Amino acid sequence: RFEIARAPFPPIRGEVRRPEGRHRGTVLLVHGFKGFARWGFFPYLADVLARGGVRAISFDMSGSGIGPDGESFTELDAFRDNTVSRELQDVALVRDHARKAGWLEHRYGVFGHSRGGGIAILHAATDPDVASIATWSAIATIARWSPDDLAHWHADGEFRVTNARTGQVLTLGPAFRDEVERQADTELSITAAASRLTIPWLLAHGTADETVPFEEAELLRASAAGAQLRFTRIGGASHTMDSKHPLPIPLPPRLDRVVTMTVDFFRSTLT
Repeated sequence: RFEIARAPFPPIRGEVRRPEGRHRGTVLLVHGFKGFARWGFFPYLADVLARGGVRAISFDMSGSGIGPDGESFTELDAFRDNTVSRELQDVALVRDHARKAGWLEHRYGVFGHSRGGGIAILHAATDPDVASIATWSAIATIARWSPDDLAHWHADGEFRVTNARTGQVLTLGPAFRDEVERQADTELSITAAASRLTIPWLLAHGTADETVPFEEAELLRASAAGAQLRFTRIGGASHTMDSKHPLPIPLPPRLDRVVTMTVDFFRSTLT
């Protein structure tokens, strides 16, 4: 386990899983909105990557809201003040920390789920050391609120969201709203970032995704003309590839399929 100071924000807390056999590279695992490093499939994916020879580095964003126990939303002010820019800074801090610790070779891979997929795309488009990227259920834009929602957000100064797992009502502050309104189509445009990628990219999306419509995967596919794209429809799969928290056993077949696909992808593109 590791911890990276992030004052005035909470620290970034994470875990490194190291291969026992031949080392085939390293992957940073980026969770999504209301997600965390120990949610559902993340530990399992990290374990399978490590068994396949790929070092896996998972971590909680400094604005995830997750406390020291790695599962409870106790840092609610951090969640409220989180932004996409801050998450991109977090990924860069983890990369730099991993490099200093000797966990990261010059080139590496990035995995992201949901909003973490969007973050992974934005990060990969700015770091030439990213050798390959895999995304599941990735968002194609950070602008996910209606005009009415944004109007209420302006009036109240914050926007409330419910955590379905815990029932907690969480809030988003004005900094994130400002990014959505001012930068979704410019500096933080995910489709524009996708258009700049030239590296191998495994883009997997479930056709029954109830949170990020499959059409967003098609939009990313259309934007990624220069990437070495492996576009994969996971027929009937949900937003989390049928995973829940805690991870169901036996493993959902579609999740098992996409995990195997992702591990094989990184084994082949990072060797």
